[in-house]
Amino acid sequence: MNMKSALLPIAMLAAMATGPVLAQVNVMIPAGTGGGWDGTGRQAMAAMNEAGIYTGGVNFTNTGGAGGTIGLAEFLGNSTGQPDALAVFGAITVGAIELNKSPVKLSEFRPLARLTAEYLVVAVAADSPINSLKDLAEALKANPGGTAIGGGSAGGVDHIATALFAKAAGVPVGDINYIPQTSGAETVTGIVNGTLVAGISGTSEFVPFAEQGRIKLLGVTSAERRAGLDVPTFKEAGYDVELANWRGFLAAPGAPDDNYQLWIDRFTQLSKSDAWKKVLETQGWDDYFLAGEEFGKFIAAETERQGQILRDAGLVQ
Repeated sequence: MNMKSALLPIAMLAAMATGPVLAQVNVMIPAGTGGGWDGTGRQAMAAMNEAGIYTGGVNFTNTGGAGGTIGLAEFLGNSTGQPDALAVFGAITVGAIELNKSPVKLSEFRPLARLTAEYLVVAVAADSPINSLKDLAEALKANPGGTAIGGGSAGGVDHIATALFAKAAGVPVGDINYIPQTSGAETVTGIVNGTLVAGISGTSEFVPFAEQGRIKLLGVTSAERRAGLDVPTFKEAGYDVELANWRGFLAAPGAPDDNYQLWIDRFTQLSKSDAWKKVLETQGWDDYFLAGEEFGKFIAAETERQGQILRDAGLVQ
């Protein structure tokens, strides 16, 4: 008897005894490597492995462009109906779909889990006569075109937050002078050299510059004051603005129900694991967990809210 042939059934039985073989998971990251979405996808799957929640293989595909809409269109075409096919996305995607007139609709996908959030802060130059959100609102009312505000890409969360602030302050959203920047660092440069009256970005980008004394922070878009950040919330200052740059996962359209529920369970376990808590602390991300149907309701509400703001701003028809 061939020894290899004799050993093969034994090896198969041993494998079966340890449980089902884990399928390879395919994760679409609709952005380039090294960014927030890429980090969220890779760190989440690594933490899931470390916690023993999912220890099988993972194949990552990075396809960037147009606020994630290009990658999600590719995911839609390649993964519809497939189990173990996941995609990372976030708040930016919501506005990007409207702004780019993408045929992709988030309602087509199966919502898995919202994982992280980063809140936004508004800043002005350290020597600016503007010392509060109220002061900035008055400047916008007096001269919206001359009160240039810089932030991330047009239609992104920075732009949306600026539009929400203008609306809450009684300034026509279409009148604001919002100037997209390539990075938080570029926004700070514009604030310091006077090209911009104010800027908006994530806390992780602006706080270090505030600590250096280059800019001063006026408000944060969280519901409550942030620990270690002596800055009032927009609501505390009298403006009904609450917005987070959140990130999460989708399952493929038409994914089998049992597999879809399995991944909801896995992400729920992940959110409670020490491995993931360590990632949140290391990366400076906020826990913003929401899963399944409730996450789907949140996406629908955000799609309506952001779409209306973009229409008010004249960015989409």
